[in-house]
Amino acid sequence: MDLKQQAQQFAETIELVKTEIAKVYVGQAEVVDDLLRTIFGGGHALIEGVPGLGKTLLVRTLSEVSALTFRRIQFTPDLMPTDIIGTNIIVEDDKGHKKFEFQAGPIFGQILLADEINRATPKTQSALLEAMQERAVTAYGTRYKLREPFFVLATQNPIEMEGTYPLPEAQIDRFLTKLTIGYPGGTELAQILDRTTGGQEPQVSKVIDAERVLQMRKLALEVPVAAPIRDLVARVIQATHPDCPFAPESVRKYVRYGASPRGGQALILTSKVRALSQGRFAMAGDDLLANLKICLRHRIILSFEGQAEGISADDLLQDAYAAAVKAAERKA
Repeated sequence: MDLKQQAQQFAETIELVKTEIAKVYVGQAEVVDDLLRTIFGGGHALIEGVPGLGKTLLVRTLSEVSALTFRRIQFTPDLMPTDIIGTNIIVEDDKGHKKFEFQAGPIFGQILLADEINRATPKTQSALLEAMQERAVTAYGTRYKLREPFFVLATQNPIEMEGTYPLPEAQIDRFLTKLTIGYPGGTELAQILDRTTGGQEPQVSKVIDAERVLQMRKLALEVPVAAPIRDLVARVIQATHPDCPFAPESVRKYVRYGASPRGGQALILTSKVRALSQGRFAMAGDDLLANLKICLRHRIILSFEGQAEGISADDLLQDAYAAAVKAAERKA
């Protein structure tokens, strides 16, 4: 099968997945697209939205469509790291000998829903760091590899402050993307009410499995990146830093720290998936622009002035992208 056929097959699979998800999850097509780019880009997603918008439903439906092992953890202030990773328990064999045996926790699933992740203490949140970065966990001196593919899809409520613990920057940076879910429109809301107040529950079919997900991830990695596109990504990341020579005035004024190199990696990976989902085996500038906000909005740390004035990171990223394009044109 040549590359064009593989790209077309990739796009067809994406459409199948989206069709099945739409049987249960109404609307929010852009969010679904962004989540699939994250999954097939091999990363984790932080999903932000007020209660009742279906964040948990979306993740659960994705696991059903993809036939991946689903685990859900409700993060609370009293949750402990062992509740996530697992613990040693004493077991007795047939001869009466006792020994310690590791009892695996929910992190050993393939799709881990970390519900309201910012309600747990930093100590508990840190239990995810090794798993997110290395796809492995260490417990009682033993390192355990997690089953691939492995994704952490975490949710948080943007309007609740009391009883929450903001995620440390090191952990936020490990999320490939940050997705925001808004309120549905009138037509979508009517469909939601119809589906959720009737007697028949929608059913979805499994259209992909773990092996297919890994194949699609591998294909995405093979999409070539032209030097101008690669250089543009590098300039975009640079333009988010206030000390960059070509950073826009808004970034210099309102940003304290810009995006990390992981942001550039995320931008390229999700853009590769977007290209393939449209049947193309080559990235374009439009792919970068489409993924700019989801890949970088959580990696921008605003200055005190930016926070006080309620500046949007998304707006700053648009300015940074425009500045990066101008810098590339001047060099050309």
